[in-house]
Amino acid sequence: QLRAWWSAVVSLEGEMGTTVRDYLVLLLLTGLRRQEAAKLTWEQVDLDGNVLVLTVTKNRDRHELPLSDHLAALLSRRLESASSEFVFPGPSGQGPLVEPRNHIQKVIERSGVEFTIHDLRRTFLTVAESLDISAYAVKRLANHRAGSDVTQGYIRMDVERLRRPMQAITDYVLREAGIRSGATVAALNSGAAGAAALAGS
Repeated sequence: QLRAWWSAVVSLEGEMGTTVRDYLVLLLLTGLRRQEAAKLTWEQVDLDGNVLVLTVTKNRDRHELPLSDHLAALLSRRLESASSEFVFPGPSGQGPLVEPRNHIQKVIERSGVEFTIHDLRRTFLTVAESLDISAYAVKRLANHRAGSDVTQGYIRMDVERLRRPMQAITDYVLREAGIRSGATVAALNSGAAGAAALAGS
């Protein structure tokens, strides 16, 4: 279903359609929470180092996330025509994007795939797990705290160690979407809920 979903997303037209298109793609390829992505500012984007740096997050932990090649290109393209401090500005250009329900409904109608914005985060994490990325790296990518996991406290997981897993997730998604050539490297759990099915058959 990912191929149909991706095709519907990239078919969004107009200035807001393009903004929503890039917003949804970034959500799928980063696993960010909807407000983290919607309120992303250019100050948080380091295109020289290919890193996103989020300082305001749900768990209040600083979150550094490497950019895959596709994300770096997407953000570079947006920066060329940027007229707002926000990467994904709302219609007025003065504030951040609010939940684009009308555009999401268009994607659902054109693709036949029911999804919510949070389903894109679930899909990102489901793909990560399917690629046998370590549980510690998956937690770090999702910006989840270790909780009672004592072992994780001993493992240093800096942003550069996450670069290869991030690229692997992007490569998988783009292959399934028909954008990038190459064999499928892993099958997802058939029991995954919500839009995790996007990355399945």
